Amino acid sequence: MRGPLGAVIGRYPSSDGSVPIDGGIIRHNRKCRDVTFLVVFIAFWIAMIVNSSFGFNQGNPLRLTYGLDYKGNVCGDRHAHPNLRELELKYWLNPNQVYQTGLKDSQFKLSNARSICLLDCPIPTEDSLSWVCDYPEGDIRISMDDWINRNYDYFEFLSAEMRNSSLQLLGPCYPVVFPSVNVYWSCQFIARASNMSLRHWQQMGGVNINQDLVIDKSIHRSINSRSSVLKRYMADIGKSWPVLIVCGGLLPLFLSVIWLLMIRHFVAAMPWITVVLFNILIISVTMYYYLKAGWIGNDAVSPIIGVHDPYYNVSARELNHLRAVTVLMTFIMIVAVLTSIAIVRRILMATSVLKASTMFRYLYSCFSKDDDYPLKVAAKVIGEVQALIIFPVIPYLLLAIFYMIWISAALHLFSSGQIVQDKCNSNCCAYDLASKRVNCDSCCGYSIHYTPHIAVAIFFHLFGCYWATQFFIASSSTVIAGSVASYYWARGETSPEIPFLPVFSSMRRLLRYSLGSVALGSLTVSFVESIRFMLESIRRKIKVADTTPDSWYGKVAFYTSQGTLRCIEWTIKSFNRNAYIMIAITGKSFCRASAIATELIINNILRIGRVNVIGDVILFLGKLCVSLTSAVFAFLMLDMHKYRSGHNKISSPLFPVLVCWGLGYVVATLFFAVVEMSIDTIILSFCQDSEEHQGTAQYAPPLLIETLNDQNEMQRLTQ
Repeated sequence: MRGPLGAVIGRYPSSDGSVPIDGGIIRHNRKCRDVTFLVVFIAFWIAMIVNSSFGFNQGNPLRLTYGLDYKGNVCGDRHAHPNLRELELKYWLNPNQVYQTGLKDSQFKLSNARSICLLDCPIPTEDSLSWVCDYPEGDIRISMDDWINRNYDYFEFLSAEMRNSSLQLLGPCYPVVFPSVNVYWSCQFIARASNMSLRHWQQMGGVNINQDLVIDKSIHRSINSRSSVLKRYMADIGKSWPVLIVCGGLLPLFLSVIWLLMIRHFVAAMPWITVVLFNILIISVTMYYYLKAGWIGNDAVSPIIGVHDPYYNVSARELNHLRAVTVLMTFIMIVAVLTSIAIVRRILMATSVLKASTMFRYLYSCFSKDDDYPLKVAAKVIGEVQALIIFPVIPYLLLAIFYMIWISAALHLFSSGQIVQDKCNSNCCAYDLASKRVNCDSCCGYSIHYTPHIAVAIFFHLFGCYWATQFFIASSSTVIAGSVASYYWARGETSPEIPFLPVFSSMRRLLRYSLGSVALGSLTVSFVESIRFMLESIRRKIKVADTTPDSWYGKVAFYTSQGTLRCIEWTIKSFNRNAYIMIAITGKSFCRASAIATELIINNILRIGRVNVIGDVILFLGKLCVSLTSAVFAFLMLDMHKYRSGHNKISSPLFPVLVCWGLGYVVATLFFAVVEMSIDTIILSFCQDSEEHQGTAQYAPPLLIETLNDQNEMQRLTQ
């Protein structure tokens, strides 16, 4: 049997109704809980700092967008030798090497084909043969600026030996025979050689150049590889950082405050406003996906950067991913609209409950001139409510700083591989201007080598983000619950033992006693969600391989994963915000507080049910409205010319929009927790108060008792 909670955070009267003199509003002799997990959390942050430092040391976000040249430099890197600032496009010099990489049984890889960084993709000319030469060095005494101004051509300055080597496709100059187009900062060959350029090449005695379609497919396959697509998605997040700040940070902050003010002044209409707005927004987001997928209009995402032949099309994985998400959003949109139509009766019930909602009448009754509470208490509650509305700004700012550092560290971690020269056995000989001879010893290309520990570091970084987010949300919820509970257990009476700003008093209790409990709760949710994510991935792989596995092992693995997922979902629901409420009220450990909260909910399921209409439907849809609005504005900002062409062009709006959607939901969760936690704290306090005093709450205000003990209302809700 657990003891009464009145002695923990409030006064509870003796049998004769008097209040003991030694019963304080808040017991000050709490002690630290779950200290071990607080130590684990601190160690986790130290590991996060070390992990991020590794990324900042080893990574270079330019690698996510641009390729490597024949010297191992990243295109566009101003610190490279030579200076490659503004030289962002990767161009393969030797067309025969590119052709060889596309052959079926060839061991020659595209990464070993000689490549260079250029300002734009070269195009064959009709009146003469154009050349693209290596970076000037050795006997070629021209500057990089002159090399660029000459369209990368210094063939006229070559010695007879160098010219003969170039005609053998060994460099230092290579003919421009195939037109090319800028596809994600790589010059993809168009397998239609210029007849005039080929004629000039043959007249000069050049070796045979293969003109098969393989030369086109080889580069296209490299650009559309899974690793290349993932790198571009990560680069999109870095390029669209102004969109993330506006649509993922500032806009949801503004919308959350507006929503809270609207629910304050338009309580009865908010269910309808929220549902209608949600349907409009989800339809708008879906239509934007249709536009970018090319199924409506002519605004589909294109992998080609800059001006190009409109009759030349290049397919890309990004477009396929957008179309898959569009199909998913269509399904979600249809389900959402049909569900809103089906729950009209429930919306009407929610409206009636909101009109007489205990929490809103209890918290905001102080604003009414006809209120029965004393003027001093009203003034104090007004101050407390104002502090509650402002308080989420604190975790919001902390999360904003954390996300900015985390995203920057993530970009560096994803690009933290080591640039190494490949070991190739193929013929990759090329003329070396520095040594003045054809070099066949160290002519292999360069690639970025990722070690297994980098993958571990990335997964740790992702898990750290989720845990930190849950920790900040849990801490904010606990502070709100503690401040609201102070007023409930004070009976609404003026007392010198109640701080004028209980929010800050609740923050002090959290920081001093309950950080370990909050760390444990957020870790539990994060760990369970991680396991659920991994099991869901395994289940999908099994399902894709064979929906009904034939082997006994496959069937066991398939059905076990499904059953485990259901158990995990149930476990997540049990570790909800009610545990943090009891931590704030009782000061107990996370596990003990979870047990108390679960028992209270089970014993008072009907009383809890009426607030679930608000907490689980209206507030949830309100969060979705804020996040969907962020997604719509992200689409609008990403449609600007800045992100559609040139240096800051993004490969797809998919990832930036999803990130803005997620950030908007997190920000809305922080601010909506003021309403959610206030409602749940008052209700759980009332239930505990009733249990301690034989079914009659001693601390609840009359308005609260009148509403929750209304037998007619309870019968209607039960039906």
